[in-house]
This record gives sequence, C-alpha cells and structure tokens, in this order.
Amino acid sequence: MAEKYKPSEIVMLPEQMAHHNHGYNQVVIGLSGQTEFDIEGYGNLVGPGQGCLVSADSEHAFSGLGKNEILVLNVPEVLAQHEYATERVERLFTQSSYFHLDTQVQTLIKALTAEMMASPDDLLLSRACTDTLMCVLQRHFKPLASDRHIPRLNMDIVDQYILQHITRKISVMQLAGLVYLGESQFHLLFKTQTGMTPHHYVLQKRLDLAKQLLNESSLSLAQVAQSCGFGSQSSFTQAFSRCYGMPPAKYRKAF
Repeated sequence: MAEKYKPSEIVMLPEQMAHHNHGYNQVVIGLSGQTEFDIEGYGNLVGPGQGCLVSADSEHAFSGLGKNEILVLNVPEVLAQHEYATERVERLFTQSSYFHLDTQVQTLIKALTAEMMASPDDLLLSRACTDTLMCVLQRHFKPLASDRHIPRLNMDIVDQYILQHITRKISVMQLAGLVYLGESQFHLLFKTQTGMTPHHYVLQKRLDLAKQLLNESSLSLAQVAQSCGFGSQSSFTQAFSRCYGMPPAKYRKAF
C-alpha cells in the first residue's frame, strides 16, 4: 500500500494494526481469512465476498486476523481516459463504506485474481482487473447498514475482568476479546462510551483501589502498589501524584 501503487494487487495484512491515509481511492475485497478495518472511526471485519470503499484522504487503520488475503484496487480520483469514468468513481466513493458482493461478481473476482497471481508483475493485467471491476462493482455490491449505529459495550464485563486481574498487566487486546471486538473498534467504542482510553480507564481503576487501600488498610506503600498492579512503588507514587495532586503518603496522613 505504498504511495507508488499498482492499479490492483493481492496482499496479506500483518496482524499489527497500521494507520495511514493516501490521496487516491481504494476498494478492498476480502479473498481469504479475515481482516479488520477502521475507516474514520467506523470499524468492521472484512472476509471473503466482503469489502470496503476507502475514499481518498480518509484516515484508516487495518490489520489481519491470522492468515489472510485481500484484493486492493487503487483508483485515482480523476481518470484521464474518459469523463464518464471519473463520474462513476465519484458516485462510488461518495463516502467510505462497507459492502458485500453477490455470487456473480465473486466468481469474476476469483478468475481475475487467479490471473493476477499467475502474472504478478503484469501492470497491464493489473490495470485491466481494476477497470473491469470498477465497471461492474456498482451493480453487484450491497452496502452494509449505513446508519453507523454505535453499539454499547457491556462495562460490567469489562469492570469485572479489570477487578479480577488488577494485580497484573491488562492489555487492550484482552479487554477487546471479552466483547469479541478487534482492538481498533474496541478502542473507538470504549472512548466514545466512557470519555477516556482503555489504558486511562484501567489506570483510574488501579488508583481508585489504591485510595481505598490507603484509607482502609495498614498496607505499606509498596504493598499497595503491588496490590493495584503497579510495576514499582515509584511508578505508583508518580501516577497517584499526577491524578490527585499529592503523593500517596501525604494522602494517607491527610485522610
């Protein structure tokens, strides 16, 4: 997905989430496995027979979920050959969206990708595949629900997990797995619903517990830090002081 792009290419996405944007439109079609996309905050999974439209300059993130392959069509905003072709691109990319494909166009894609894999360096073939699919795509894809309804996370499940594992490191991936979401989509929904990032939320839970232990127990500061999942007493003191404006020892004396 570099800036100097082929008209169409078959790629495998890495498992690590990557972010970027580019000055051309893109059609992504799932061939095998599953990939996760987040386009301007709207996340979804893309599998075989599914895809997404990425409008030029849209911020988007993507990652692969295990072994995967996608077909990427890189489409400039203005097509030099014909004015009607440019108009067709403009209609298709009025906004970024997700879609699924009917059986007829899926069969066509299988045939085209087989040719591409047999001749991966043939730029003329790459251009022909993009042109062909751009001609038929609008008639054969069905947009997914476009209301972009944002589901609500079950925070009781998240809170219970944090409480049970508060002495350990807690990752966004672990929290996202609780509600069967990818990291990117979970991060977005979490911040929308709570007003803070998952990392900040977990930190606040640790500090809330620390306040309780300072008030109600005779544990040493090192023991409080360990009980709340901080790596050291110094990191606990720094985090507590930033949040409450005083170090934990002074808080305990004052309250």
